[in-house]
Amino acid sequence: MAKEDQKYRIRIYPDPVLRKVATPVREFDERLGQLVDDMIDIMYESEGIGLAAPQVGVSLRIFVVDVPAEDGRSFEETQGSPLTATDGPVVYINPVVTFDPGGVTPYEEGCLSLPDIRGDVVRPPIVTIEALDIDGKRFSLRGAGLLARCWQHELDHLDGVLIIDKMTQAARLKNKAAVRGLEREDG
Repeated sequence: MAKEDQKYRIRIYPDPVLRKVATPVREFDERLGQLVDDMIDIMYESEGIGLAAPQVGVSLRIFVVDVPAEDGRSFEETQGSPLTATDGPVVYINPVVTFDPGGVTPYEEGCLSLPDIRGDVVRPPIVTIEALDIDGKRFSLRGAGLLARCWQHELDHLDGVLIIDKMTQAARLKNKAAVRGLEREDG
């Protein structure tokens, strides 16, 4: 789909929709399917691995993720090991994440809604996600590494939380001028 045909666009911080707590999805209809298709297209066009509905201006609890199976990542559970990739795009509707016991690890994250801003965010390395698919069917997956991080990042968007809220102190300081620049561009 050509960009000019899309009704949605990536919202850039400080767009207020990025700070709203998204509403649960209640209707699984053709409009929802079209939104999800558009989100997947936009995610790929933007070279992202995840995209939440608020990032395209829709305050609903939906995100899409496609973490490729490369660099040793796998989309199949083996001997109880969690997934680390997806086998193509996956839709998560009304998701809930639970954290495995253990520590947290820092890892550099970026965000399509915060262009040119990257910094370390500390998150649990293994999580379980429970969500609904596009047909309203419940599923549960256990993930680790980049996939688990992506789920947590996108879920934060559904709660109005951005990486700049969760970055380490050093990363916040490093990105302070860039964040202020985005705020000035908006004003």
